[in-house]
Amino acid sequence: MTLLRERSGRRQAGPPGAGGLLKGLLLTARPKQWVKNVLVIAAPAAAGELFSVVALTRLALVFVLFTACAAAVYLVNDARDAEADRAHPAKCRRPVAAGQVPVPLAYAAGAVLGVLAPVVAARLCPPEVAGLLTAYLGMQLAYCVSLKHVLVVDLAVVTAGFVMRAVIGGLALGIPLSRWFLITTGFGALFMVAAKRYSEAVQLAGKAGATRALLTEYSPGYLRFVWQLAAGVAVLGYCLWALEEGGLPHTSVLPWRQLSVVAFVLAVLRYAVFADRGTAGEPEDVVLGDRALALIGLVWAAMYALAVADW
Repeated sequence: MTLLRERSGRRQAGPPGAGGLLKGLLLTARPKQWVKNVLVIAAPAAAGELFSVVALTRLALVFVLFTACAAAVYLVNDARDAEADRAHPAKCRRPVAAGQVPVPLAYAAGAVLGVLAPVVAARLCPPEVAGLLTAYLGMQLAYCVSLKHVLVVDLAVVTAGFVMRAVIGGLALGIPLSRWFLITTGFGALFMVAAKRYSEAVQLAGKAGATRALLTEYSPGYLRFVWQLAAGVAVLGYCLWALEEGGLPHTSVLPWRQLSVVAFVLAVLRYAVFADRGTAGEPEDVVLGDRALALIGLVWAAMYALAVADW
């Protein structure tokens, strides 16, 4: 009887219409993940070159292009992992795994976005932007095919994706990138990536349906070590940046750059609470959903802005 009901349900559902396909493609592109691409403004904001019509226009374009590249990777990834995702307690609801979006259509949409974004960048942005987008696509597709099965390299690839987001805004506007910016961004990203893996390992321990092949290879203790190490290096890099005056005394009311260290450290410590609990599996939900972390972030952003403005 159960089998008959399942078959009846499939016949009633029928093939998805155009609206269902478009909605499925949009969901597969992970709109919740687009918040990560706001990192394209990081370098211009740090250099105080964010608020001009030219900068905002170009950064908006870069944001759209990077989002298109990321969506292309998500589409290809979900098409490749459709069978494995069907065995996962949560990922089975993804449109490709659930049959809402056919696998060939996901591949085709990913290919169109993956080709279109670098071509548009080559015509409208400096050549470094198109080069970085192409490198991002190549690296992420290699990750989908094989690199996600290589210990430590999988963490490095995902971390590199965050660093590329932070770097591309500087390339788009011709802004030099400091070593402290790259160190803080890189290890801050590794902190969040390792915390995400640690949370997944904790939540799926002893359960079937783990689709990340390496979760069974990493021990929770090792992943905890990685995110703790990365958090420490990120804080150290930020502190060195904040204390580096370049030989010039500050002329602002207060040393905002140095004071911003307090907010930065508090933000790391607050995020580490969720990492320690094993509930940092969705970083965007932690960042956007925790009011205390959001408040600390706003205070840090205000101090950072005052430091850049030398107020």
